[in-house]
Amino acid sequence: MRIIPGLRAVSHPARRTASPHPTARLTAEPTERTVPTERSEAESLVDAALYRAGQRVATPTSLAQTYAQLQDAPGALAWIGLHQPSTATVGALCEHFGLHELLVEDVVQAHQRPKLERYDSTLLAVLHPACYLDAQEEVEFGELHVIVGQDYVVTIQHGKTPDLSAVRARLEAEPDLLATGPEAILYAVMDAVVDQYAPVYRGLDVDIDEIELQVFRGDTEVSRRIYELSQEVADFGRAVRSTQRILSDLSAGFAKYRVTPDLQSYLRDVADHLTEVRERTDGFHSSLRDILTVNATLVAQRQNAEMKTLAEQSRAENEQMRRISAWAAIIFTPSLITGIYGMNFDTMPELHWLLGYPFALGMMVVSGGILYSLFKRKGWL
Repeated sequence: MRIIPGLRAVSHPARRTASPHPTARLTAEPTERTVPTERSEAESLVDAALYRAGQRVATPTSLAQTYAQLQDAPGALAWIGLHQPSTATVGALCEHFGLHELLVEDVVQAHQRPKLERYDSTLLAVLHPACYLDAQEEVEFGELHVIVGQDYVVTIQHGKTPDLSAVRARLEAEPDLLATGPEAILYAVMDAVVDQYAPVYRGLDVDIDEIELQVFRGDTEVSRRIYELSQEVADFGRAVRSTQRILSDLSAGFAKYRVTPDLQSYLRDVADHLTEVRERTDGFHSSLRDILTVNATLVAQRQNAEMKTLAEQSRAENEQMRRISAWAAIIFTPSLITGIYGMNFDTMPELHWLLGYPFALGMMVVSGGILYSLFKRKGWL
């Protein structure tokens, strides 16, 4: 377990009497953990608002103002939105709200798997929003932490999606939904994350169609593309299944935490959309497996055809070589006889024989005929 030096878990009542500057103790300590390139609180604070009965009643400009105004406004709901905050900012926020030390560790470390954890009266949801980069054919994942307390929600975003300003605008346009409490914000955020999954599976679907065309065109690079896209589909499928588990865990706590029927209906609608995404994603797995099998079959067929063509060419070349060799042997025998008698040695008896010339010609014809018949019988001619 790694806890930020100087942090301690405190109870919720304690934060109501906390100093209006909860980060004072953290910033006062000399420590090596401060990284010069970390974003300041002002840079990471995207928006902060207090709501009562679903209506925005205050817009603090800093975390300190948010803490102070929430303390002075019983019954209000605070929504703090942070984008890639520094460790010090997260640590100060966790200390002020008295979060459980295990939750502090998860939030500070980031790079968490999608999950839903409950620590006393505080809920932590870690979501992995996704977007599809069509040019690279990659699924890019962000990380979104949603901390839900009794009268506050903190969203900590790493990545560009989803657009939480649009989520906030949607909820502010539906005050009745926002008035149901902090769970409504969690629902709206999850709904936005799931909505972002739709363009991802549409992009994957388009690429799979393109791959099918490549396979039947005989593109040699398609196998690599199939493998890489399979990895992206697998990563996306894991994110979808994890989000489904989060929704399932939320549904299991409806009765215990007295979630309103309207909000239950909204969450079930999100779960239905996510089920559709998962079914499509599972279908991608099957499609890519089938495409890979078809591609392997087509590649094998092309290789067999190429081997057959090479074998036929080799056979034709061998046939030509046999013919050439046969005729060379037939021509060689008369040439040998001619060469021997062309030496004209005096001691060669046939040179002065009356029938020597017809005898030499006869040997040439007979030897050539014998060789021709032999090669013809063996199929070389």
